[in-house]
Amino acid sequence: MPHVNIKYFPVAISEEQESELVAALTGALTVALGCDEGVISIALEPVDTDAWQEQVYLPELVDRRNLLVKKPNY
Repeated sequence: MPHVNIKYFPVAISEEQESELVAALTGALTVALGCDEGVISIALEPVDTDAWQEQVYLPELVDRRNLLVKKPNY
């Protein structure tokens, strides 16, 4: 607990950018949820643009919209 899975269009992310992202998310989660960083897991999952609608938009944004705490502007 907790687990974060970030799905995104495939882009080149350097090791430094990935490390910075993981550190920022880990810090935010430890503060917000009051947990130790050792219990946090984070996945980065690139999803092809042609698969986004089926794999992410419909099942994650439409079907589970009640869980979204930040909604996209479209």
